[in-house]
Amino acid sequence: MNGCPALAVFKALADETRLRLYRLLTRFELNVGEIVGVLGMGQSRISRHLRILVESGLLTARRDGLWVFYSAPDTPLRAAVEPLAGDCGPPEDLARARQCLDARALETRRFFNAIAPDWRAMRREVLGELDLDGLILSLTPTCAKAADLGCGPGDLLEALGAKAASLVGVDASSAMLELARRKPGLALASLRVGELEHLPLADAEVQAAVLSLTLHHLSDPAAALREARRVLAPGGTLVVADYLKHGDERLRERFGDRWLGFSRDEMSRWLGEAGLTLERFEERNVNNGLALGVYAARRPETEETK
Repeated sequence: MNGCPALAVFKALADETRLRLYRLLTRFELNVGEIVGVLGMGQSRISRHLRILVESGLLTARRDGLWVFYSAPDTPLRAAVEPLAGDCGPPEDLARARQCLDARALETRRFFNAIAPDWRAMRREVLGELDLDGLILSLTPTCAKAADLGCGPGDLLEALGAKAASLVGVDASSAMLELARRKPGLALASLRVGELEHLPLADAEVQAAVLSLTLHHLSDPAAALREARRVLAPGGTLVVADYLKHGDERLRERFGDRWLGFSRDEMSRWLGEAGLTLERFEERNVNNGLALGVYAARRPETEETK
């Protein structure tokens, strides 16, 4: 940024549309198409205002394949400016943005309801011969109660019966859960409909939890990690398996992916911010030039109170 940073910030904020944008993006991370839909303005106009806000340091742009997402970073600058933009713009802006996120979640549920019968074959298409469930089980401790968060048709959840006396499966897709209910090994499991960012579990309910190939479908993966930590008992283990960062846009249409994977540093940072300690990382190559990162993290036995 050239010249006076403060002057660039003041100039960026001296426009009603940019104030509306900033207010919106302190609350949501959205791409250009979503912002256009929320504000009802032309894409070229929105893009010009976003560029000014990014250049001033008020917003950041996160590229994920061909998509670019905008949000306001959590910085001292945001703490100073956000209150000034709090009332700038109609309340409908925030309501439409929330509807946009709800539509994302609904689209994902519909996708998984539709492909539930073919899910195993689609999964093998990517994983090939990798025994991902076996790797996850090797990182999961023996415990009283374990949860598969985003359990799908219940294959991994059933296998977790070798590690836990009691099982909980959570999925947003009712069709996936119906397939899980048919498994003899899950006759006594608690199968619950719910979103991973708002889990239908009590605080510290389980001693182990798994998030396998689910985070890349979510709008806010970091929120799901925070929720996973909440439902873990102190000393409990979370195992996360997901794609490492890649650029294969075909996965968005073929599998309904929202994110094109995550870097190891990105996932490690989110785990730390959620209050989890990363203890082990494994990398495995799969089909189509993709790779998986598998993370074992632990909620500390004792935690500082604030």
